[in-house]
Amino acid sequence: MNGSVLIQSLKQLWGIIVLEYKYHGDLPSIESYHSQVKYALPFSGEWVVVNGGVTEKTSHSWEIPTQRYAYDFVILDGAGSSFQGEETEAGSFYCYGRDILAPADGTVAEICTGNPDSRITKNRTASCNARDIRGNYVLICHSADEYSLLAHLKPDSIQVSVGQSIKRGEKIAECGNSGNTSEPHLHFQVQLGKSFYSSPGLPVEFENIKVKKTLNYEKFDDRYLKEYSENYYPPFIGVGQTVYNVNTEGWNRDSII
Repeated sequence: MNGSVLIQSLKQLWGIIVLEYKYHGDLPSIESYHSQVKYALPFSGEWVVVNGGVTEKTSHSWEIPTQRYAYDFVILDGAGSSFQGEETEAGSFYCYGRDILAPADGTVAEICTGNPDSRITKNRTASCNARDIRGNYVLICHSADEYSLLAHLKPDSIQVSVGQSIKRGEKIAECGNSGNTSEPHLHFQVQLGKSFYSSPGLPVEFENIKVKKTLNYEKFDDRYLKEYSENYYPPFIGVGQTVYNVNTEGWNRDSII
């Protein structure tokens, strides 16, 4: 673990303590909180939820309140693989370099760039060659309290700047492998506040999307096959589901690999 990761891990621990003191265990949930903004998926084409959901079993990181309702997305082929070719090369992964889009109208609140892609190993051990576990990222303010975070972006791909107004569906960057990651993917979360460390994660209410079962998902990951994420859609999505936007006039919808 490099020094930056250690420091951020300690900050996350501090954030857990702060949130416990502030909310006394009554954190935002699908029962108690409803999005101020309805969100589109931050990409075009069909992607797969490989981490994340609205229950403790499917959650990205239930014990880390800031990332409780976060999602990790990749693109899988019909055989349940996320890559073709050399599996230690970022460019072999279907999602690498794909456009990442603003999930809703808003203002860019924070960006981080200059981080390289992290190393990919055959056993998918997470590594971090960056000064921030999020790698290259964009934080967008959508309302007085709601912010979305899009992380692990490709080096030199961020196309927006702090203070810039952006529209839903506008390209902001490309999918990469920077930060604390085991393979190229998009990390997406919505949070109640700007701080990565002390803003509780929020359940994301999506609109104008389609959800379907992922063919051969168990070949990629069989950890959650007994948990039925479809029970929570709409408006929530979960691990193992293939998702894509619909009714997005002017957007380019790529086909799944």
